[in-house]
Amino acid sequence: MTRPRLSPQPLPVLYSFRRCPYAMRARLALLASGERCELREILLRDKPADMLAASPKGTVPVLTLDDGTVIDQSLDIMLWTLSRNDPGGWLRPSYGTLDDALALIAECDGDFKAQLDRYKYPARYDAAEGLADGSAHRDRTMPFLDHLEDRLTRASNLAGDNASLADAALMPFVRQFAAVDPTWFGSQPRPRLRAWLDEWTGSALFIHAMHRYPHWTVGTTGEEFPPR
Repeated sequence: MTRPRLSPQPLPVLYSFRRCPYAMRARLALLASGERCELREILLRDKPADMLAASPKGTVPVLTLDDGTVIDQSLDIMLWTLSRNDPGGWLRPSYGTLDDALALIAECDGDFKAQLDRYKYPARYDAAEGLADGSAHRDRTMPFLDHLEDRLTRASNLAGDNASLADAALMPFVRQFAAVDPTWFGSQPRPRLRAWLDEWTGSALFIHAMHRYPHWTVGTTGEEFPPR
């Protein structure tokens, strides 16, 4: 297959790792905005020197602009690209305000993410306490998940009937949470949350965001994203 040529104009460079939920956020927003970039799919165990030079923290996503600007927080990448073009109105929620959406994202990125990590990797976090599994941490996420369920009783998405920044920012982490124990997640009394997650993960947007690209090799050109 002939590989599509990159645009003749310099493109922003996005360092990404397909399975990372933070990188998923960035790719979803770039797709929603239509912003083109050069995607460099990396291996987290073999981080390229170019990425580390741009962002020494060594996590994805990292977006480098032609003027030398580096954006290395997923939410900042989302806000940057959507502020340039937001055809779906992700920054204009129909329920609440953008500040409300940002507060919900902060809640997800704070305690919910901390408990999710401990639920998914109990041996890494709980070895000192001798805990056999992460169920105690799973239980601590219940109020947050119940809050999401409650929001979804009012509309089909977290900030109204239309997709928004909040949905795209939270979905990768709810997806990760559900995947730890799908049987348990499916048995819980949160039908609207499950339906919302299914709708998002079955969407063309998410399927395109999760396309598998070859790992980038230093000295080569990455893939144009989104593909033409």
